[in-house]
Amino acid sequence: MTKPAFFQVAIDGPASAGKSTIAKILASQLHFVYVDTGAMYRTVTVAAKKAGLSYEDEAGITALLPKITIEFKPGNPVQRVFLNGEEVTEAIRSTEVTNNVSLVSSYAAVRTDMVDKQRAMTESNPVIMDGRDIGTTVLPNAQVKIFLVASVDERAERRYKENKEKGMAVDLETLKKEIEERDYKDSHRAISPLTKAKDAIEVDTTGIGIDDVVAKIKTIIEEHQA
Repeated sequence: MTKPAFFQVAIDGPASAGKSTIAKILASQLHFVYVDTGAMYRTVTVAAKKAGLSYEDEAGITALLPKITIEFKPGNPVQRVFLNGEEVTEAIRSTEVTNNVSLVSSYAAVRTDMVDKQRAMTESNPVIMDGRDIGTTVLPNAQVKIFLVASVDERAERRYKENKEKGMAVDLETLKKEIEERDYKDSHRAISPLTKAKDAIEVDTTGIGIDDVVAKIKTIIEEHQA
């Protein structure tokens, strides 16, 4: 196994398992660069919407890729995301984008383009990257691989609270169904499905507070840095 020039942490897992929240805190505490790969696929989905394309139009979305630039900038409480210079931080979290990003991210050209961009971000800094295929596809040689899981009920509760804070009205049972459907799509797609890497450490966040999860993973990282 080729050791990366800079330390890499890959955090994978299903929707709303806490990947982004945990990764952001760890990156801040360890002074690593945080790369939100899910936000990148969501941004491509927004780009397709803005272009008036059907999410089923793989050829049309593929043709869009050379025209898409994605930037991350610091923000509070969330990292700000820009599509071709326009902020899309809120747009990428809409219900429509959430329900269609799995399809858009299943296209081979989209995944190839995003993976190239993601790997480029590791060339000059230690990184923490979260997503669904980081440990298996994007950073297969990462020194630490974490696979976060949580029950569907707990993940739906988390998403419900997030939506409520944003003023988005979606009932809990609908969210459970959407999360189950997302899990199925993510784990059954032909290219880079959601899969636990053989050398990943599984961490179940069900019923565990964020601080405790962060502390557990931070200990794992520090042990591998020693």
